[in-house]
Amino acid sequence: MKATSLPRPAACLAALALSVSSVLAAETPPAADRLQWFKEARFGMFIHWGVYAVPAGEWQGKPIGGIGEWIMKNGKIPVADYKGFAKDFTAAKYDSAAWAKLAKKAGMKYVVITSKHHDGFALFDSKVTDWDVMNSGAKRDLLAPLASAVRGEGLKFGLYYSQAQDWTHPGGGRYGTGEPWDPAQAGDYDHYLKSIALPQVEEIITAYQPAILWWDTPVRMTPERVKPFAELMVRHPEILNNNRLGEGFAGDTMTPEQHIPPRGYPGKMFEVCMTMNDTWGFKKNDHNWKSTRQIIHNLSDISSKGGNFLLNVGPTAEGVIPPESVERLEAVGRWMDVNGEAIYATRAGPFPRRLQWGRVTQKPAADGGVTLFLHVWEWPADGKLLLPTLKELPVTGKMLKSGAAVTATASPEGVVVQLPESATDADVSVLRLDFSGPLTITQQAFITPAADRSLTFGAADADVHGDVGGNIQLRGSGPDAYLTDWKKPGWRIEYTLNAPQAGKWKVEAEVATPDPAKLTLDVKKVSVPVEIQATGPGLTWKKVELGTLDLPAGETSFELKAVKDNWQGVSIRQVRLVPSP
Repeated sequence: MKATSLPRPAACLAALALSVSSVLAAETPPAADRLQWFKEARFGMFIHWGVYAVPAGEWQGKPIGGIGEWIMKNGKIPVADYKGFAKDFTAAKYDSAAWAKLAKKAGMKYVVITSKHHDGFALFDSKVTDWDVMNSGAKRDLLAPLASAVRGEGLKFGLYYSQAQDWTHPGGGRYGTGEPWDPAQAGDYDHYLKSIALPQVEEIITAYQPAILWWDTPVRMTPERVKPFAELMVRHPEILNNNRLGEGFAGDTMTPEQHIPPRGYPGKMFEVCMTMNDTWGFKKNDHNWKSTRQIIHNLSDISSKGGNFLLNVGPTAEGVIPPESVERLEAVGRWMDVNGEAIYATRAGPFPRRLQWGRVTQKPAADGGVTLFLHVWEWPADGKLLLPTLKELPVTGKMLKSGAAVTATASPEGVVVQLPESATDADVSVLRLDFSGPLTITQQAFITPAADRSLTFGAADADVHGDVGGNIQLRGSGPDAYLTDWKKPGWRIEYTLNAPQAGKWKVEAEVATPDPAKLTLDVKKVSVPVEIQATGPGLTWKKVELGTLDLPAGETSFELKAVKDNWQGVSIRQVRLVPSP
């Protein structure tokens, strides 16, 4: 989510940004020390809980579109009416110990809960407002017992705080997009920041000493407005911050939301936050649950890129985590009990291109060696895995679940690992390979031309670009993998190549679309219109010609973008570039 602000002189803006950066540079503990636990944790629980769990997606007997915690804004519910929900926010079945035990059982290493979301309701006893949990059906602080329980399980405790957007307190932000829908929301934004947001952040730091502050929606958070928050964080250098406070504040972590960045953020810490269904806050009619297999794949994929996975639960107004969430978390926990060493304290895998059969994480060994963990998503029919262009052979290898030994041999293409006859896990089987020294991998990050000079991109070779609301999804594996769920026309697909020479290329694709679709094929400022006819119901695949591109020699990329009119989405399995006369 991008911060917006009024235009200002460039020199002034630069000076303010430098001021914020200088404030942050004053941190006293070494960065490696304060960040180390987060880098090793890899897996955490996000909790979105508040008054929005009372309407649970409905207002005046009608379902309100969008995510559950945005019902006040999406339903344009007046402040007085929304405050009326608070009496039914009882937390009557809230069991903080059970929540903490569930996070621990799932294999999570930290918990982050919403102390205040965009509706302005605080889950703690705030001294600067009466719009808090003490004036709800719960009538008690809900954060303190969870902080204690989480730490009692040996986990880190963090807090989400919506600093820049507040739909209840006068002046509290731009309400996402659009203007206030209730005169009671009118007021001065800077006064709101000084009288509500900043003192509440001081309150939660003092009361709960969080390991993380998870900011959100930095709308209108200019460097001037960020500065007092940044100065506060300098006084608490032990607290990690994400990158959503506002302009000039980079924070410690990147925060891709609801999508996994195709290649991670090399050299930067990042944390993918994601829901188990389609909403963060509880919404009673949202039953679009991700499978346990998909959640484990996501954890595997994110870890293989060197990131953390913050997986959300949205409890009811009574404080019950939905059973569908509990079931999935317990299943993930059983997988982590066996395979956790392939996740915790690992680094991004060493292979620059994605592997068709799964993902890889790695750990350095104290003796100078390296351990690779191979996450096998799809068990190969011949029982063999190729580690492309790897030169060294492992000294030992075994399946984590069964302990069965695996062997490896050298080949012209790299190292070939011979697996047992069948997968050890229905979702992701993991094997460990130990090497005596550093690894030599020469695999390039680009597609290799075939004998006819054509270039073929599989679905896993694409970089997909979504937004905070989601992304195009990769389904399946190997040659049958495909990109699907292209739900928004603003999302796009990018392919990168190292063209052996400048020239024209005919672009072909294998697509499936029940409805006609219009796209564009883009290279830099050149846009080629594409029309695709319906291929048939469901995933009926057909090879089509998209158009012709002029590409320069060397590293370059091209994109597929949607034309917004009547966009229904397209699934893509393969894209092929053929030299054109």
